[in-house]
Amino acid sequence: MVREHIDTIDALLARYVAGTLPTPARVLVEAHLQLKPKNLIKVRNLEAMAGLELMALEPDPLDDRAAMLAAVLGSAVPDSVAPVLADETRVFPKALYDFVGFDAGDVPWRTKLPGFKEYDLGDIEGCHVNLFWIKPGRTVPAHTHEGSELSLVLEGAFSDGRGHYARGDISVADDSVDHRPHADTGGPCIGFAVVDAPLKLTGSFRQLIGDIIG
Repeated sequence: MVREHIDTIDALLARYVAGTLPTPARVLVEAHLQLKPKNLIKVRNLEAMAGLELMALEPDPLDDRAAMLAAVLGSAVPDSVAPVLADETRVFPKALYDFVGFDAGDVPWRTKLPGFKEYDLGDIEGCHVNLFWIKPGRTVPAHTHEGSELSLVLEGAFSDGRGHYARGDISVADDSVDHRPHADTGGPCIGFAVVDAPLKLTGSFRQLIGDIIG
């Protein structure tokens, strides 16, 4: 991943520690941490610093993000970090399972496009929330976003020209990103997405038809 993307994930973790994320985004981060417990090191360090850096930053705890993150990433690892590991008997980590009330095998999918299914959880605290399923090898039509999109991969993987995202990885996209997520061929890609504004299709009509019919 490029450094810009890593900084974005670090900023997301900082907002999580600061308690400024809406519930769906908080659940997404908690599920990520259960699948990628190594990032708990950053979270624990941020929590230790919360009384100093986070409370001193006004009005946005990320205004001095670069300096804060440099201090966090350079600080000592806590002696005791207790990760909440994912339950490997389920596809969905505990945070997401508790949030939606079921696992991947019980999702009531609805086909939105050939090779693309969705389960819409609706609008929650200003965010639109859904689960998505992409057929192996399928490309999602090119699009950008009028706001921000967080996508957590739960099973399988996809690539979008910026990076490759597998189980536990978070993709962050906004109005500066125009991408065409492409699922790996090894199996379907299942994910959890939280957006705060609609997406906008950007590809040509020929490209859109090609993506739809595969």
